[in-house]
Amino acid sequence: MQKRGFKQMMAEANAVIDTLSVHDALTLVDDPEVVFIDVREQSERQQTGAIKGAVHASRGFLEFKADPDSPMFEPAFTAKPRLVLYCASGGRSTLATKTLLDMGYTHVSHIAGGFAAWSAANGPIETVS
Repeated sequence: MQKRGFKQMMAEANAVIDTLSVHDALTLVDDPEVVFIDVREQSERQQTGAIKGAVHASRGFLEFKADPDSPMFEPAFTAKPRLVLYCASGGRSTLATKTLLDMGYTHVSHIAGGFAAWSAANGPIETVS
């Protein structure tokens, strides 16, 4: 079996996913057709906050949260037509976006630079306890 490292997996994902600049993502904040999905760990969210209104689905539980047949299914995944994912800096959300495409989701993007870029651009943030 051929091994695939993270660099190859990232390159493969980047070739097929939609990546939003933080500027473009900021324009979607009040869009009723968009849900932001935070794939970071809960401890990261508690330390830095989260995009206002974002749904939490950590990278480790993403498939379980996104699958309607899973007992852990998060209804936000199918509540709105477009999903915008983010992590701390963009790596995990790149792979997560590719995973959702592989699962059959079609309108899914991620934010280049992740939460760090969002924070630097003064995007709306809420405290997470």
